[in-house]
Amino acid sequence: MFDFTDLRDQLALYLTQEQVEAITQAYMTAAKAHEGQKRYTGEPYISHPVEVARILAGMHMDHQCIMAAMLHDVIEDTSIDKSMIAKRFGEKVAELVDGVSKLKQITFESKEQAQAENFRKMMLAMAQDIRVILIKLADRLHNMRTLGAMPTEKRRRIALETLEIYAPIAYRLGMNHMRVEFEDLGFAALYPLRYRVLKESVRRARGNRKALIRTIEKEIRKRLHDKGIKECSVWGREKHLYSLYNKMHKKRLSLSEVMDVYAFRIIVKKSEDCYLALGVVHNTYRPIARRFKDYIAIPKTNGYQSLHTTLIGPHGVPIEVQIRTEEMEELAENGVASHWVYKTAETETAHIHTREWLKGLLEIQKNTGNSLEFIENVKIDLFSDAVYVFTPKGSILSLPQGATPVDFAYLVHTDIGNACVGCKIDRRLAPLSTRLRNAQTVEIITAKGAHPNPAWLSFAVTGKARSNIRHWLKSQQCSESQALGKRLIQSALAQVNVSLDSISSKNWHSIVKDFSLHSLDELYEEVGLGKRMAPLVAERIMTYQEQKAPENLTPKKQGVLMIQGTEGLVVNYAKCCYPIPGDLVVGQLNMGQGIVIHREKCPKVAKLKRTSNQCINVKWEESVVGDFPVPIIVDVLNGRGVLAHLAAAIADSNANIINVHVDERDGRHNTVKFVVGVNNRSHLARTMRRLRTVSEVTRIVRGK
Repeated sequence: MFDFTDLRDQLALYLTQEQVEAITQAYMTAAKAHEGQKRYTGEPYISHPVEVARILAGMHMDHQCIMAAMLHDVIEDTSIDKSMIAKRFGEKVAELVDGVSKLKQITFESKEQAQAENFRKMMLAMAQDIRVILIKLADRLHNMRTLGAMPTEKRRRIALETLEIYAPIAYRLGMNHMRVEFEDLGFAALYPLRYRVLKESVRRARGNRKALIRTIEKEIRKRLHDKGIKECSVWGREKHLYSLYNKMHKKRLSLSEVMDVYAFRIIVKKSEDCYLALGVVHNTYRPIARRFKDYIAIPKTNGYQSLHTTLIGPHGVPIEVQIRTEEMEELAENGVASHWVYKTAETETAHIHTREWLKGLLEIQKNTGNSLEFIENVKIDLFSDAVYVFTPKGSILSLPQGATPVDFAYLVHTDIGNACVGCKIDRRLAPLSTRLRNAQTVEIITAKGAHPNPAWLSFAVTGKARSNIRHWLKSQQCSESQALGKRLIQSALAQVNVSLDSISSKNWHSIVKDFSLHSLDELYEEVGLGKRMAPLVAERIMTYQEQKAPENLTPKKQGVLMIQGTEGLVVNYAKCCYPIPGDLVVGQLNMGQGIVIHREKCPKVAKLKRTSNQCINVKWEESVVGDFPVPIIVDVLNGRGVLAHLAAAIADSNANIINVHVDERDGRHNTVKFVVGVNNRSHLARTMRRLRTVSEVTRIVRGK
């Protein structure tokens, strides 16, 4: 049996004898359950749970967490189940083990879906108890340390997953020490040759830097002592290999350019000493403007606190300096795990920030349709530096870089995001697509009855905003497609003089069952989305009609679907021919998208009529309201102010310019293509007549 003595002695340093004994019992159970199992390294399998527990013991985690670490693979790899663990070691330990275990009882369509679903399960368990992710991170860390024994393909897959998910999670939880090890081990496994070359180059460059680093350390330490800061530590620190590689790769720098930056850390006793030390280093070396950050006054979202500044050192070399207290240093290295060691105000704040993030994960989970979408939204939130903005009342909110007022609105509250119609940034009206910057004050303008715009998905960056927008659009599409599907079936039945009301509930039940659906609404939705053809559904309905349709029932529309112009997500207007009210139109049933409206003369329609049965008869309602885009091509003589004259003519006709493109034909003539918003064909005709009054216009036609 694998030796447990060293770990037992380590645990005895901070846990009670009873707690250590409970962990020993968990070890004995795990050892027996894994008996005969081997790892890729050839070691007994029990060595892995013991090493995972050792990593957590190094963080001084509680005894339940260590017990769960010992047992974390038994549900997945042995005959022991959750109920057996709960009976012997308590419900809490069983919940932790279950949270880390993969789903075995479900068959997935692909490996990616299985990974995403297991990740979602783990994240939801983590939202209930943060220790689930700490066990998983320790589990992944030991697996990364022994990754060399794995087959090449599996090694690369695990390394990539670590860099994409687990390293960012460790960073999000403030566990910098673990993140650094994840990144370097993942880098070595994913790009072994680049790793070896960079490691050797850094080793060679390090020798030339030692003397200058010692000089700067000595100078800073002397100046701090002179100012009365006796209890402090100063040392030059090196960027880890993956950080160097990333900087070289993203900024296209050589190693010598990256290594030119010298980094130092100053650790003091009290927060006020941080600011005093900052004054000392600024008086010692010249600071670089706009390169100072105060994360003590405004901590990062993971609770990280420190002062950052960049200076010009001896011989003109740049120096990066981080200044923090011992507690801040502990929090920076171990993050949320330090909450179990030091229950200070700082660690409690970090714990609160983490809980807020986890609460956001639950909301993302609630609004995402599947596990793959969920994991993509979580990745968005993990891979982002923060920007800090103010609410009108002065509260500070943290958002990812590139965030917009829409992201801000959803961060404040989902209802505010859904009802958002505009915003003010620093008391000035601004577009909702504006990228926010540090220290801006953001005010959201809402309106009753407003709803999310599909265009927001093109600039919203946070997982919470994107998942809520998608959720609203899906629910809206569902109700719209049901209404459209009902109209399509009604239209198809009208051709044989049958009304929907004449079909009995018994027949509807049989029809729905025939299509392997759960409800009539589901049938309507599938027809509205183009997944089923209305004429075929109508044909099936007629086979269940026991009595003939009344002879005197005359259809109102004779199979013609009336288009209202405001159907939204399930009725789209083709960009190949730009139909507008007044045009003769045809509907194309498009799988998953509902109906696409084309002009009758559109070349695409002629082809569709020959090759498929996707076309249906449609007609505009008499009172269609709204702006419809249509292209207008104008040939003009080149001259000063021509574009302004054309724009003024369009504005005079109450049309809206959506887009404009100018092509230079020769030195004297230009072709201007406008996309304008008009109400109908009459409005288009008025707009074109107004454009013809511009003296420079030589030709004008409606575009396709």
